[in-house]
Amino acid sequence: MTTVTLDLPEDVYSSLRRSPDEFAQELRLAAAIHWYSQGQLSQSKAAEVAGFSRAAFLDELFRRRVSATQVTLEDVRRELAID
Repeated sequence: MTTVTLDLPEDVYSSLRRSPDEFAQELRLAAAIHWYSQGQLSQSKAAEVAGFSRAAFLDELFRRRVSATQVTLEDVRRELAID
């Protein structure tokens, strides 16, 4: 596994009321949700980035009101098109 180091202001943790470890976990989850919602990661890969099981990741998507599907209206229209 690769380690990434970020330099952040000391007061960011208290501002967010998070310990450094909680902040790091939240940052991983936020990145995973963002990349998933942009269609850059699959559910399973995003769950892995977040450090969650796929089921727990889906629960987080629901909790944060992020769609668990990556299908667009245009995708549905193409699938339903009759040749």
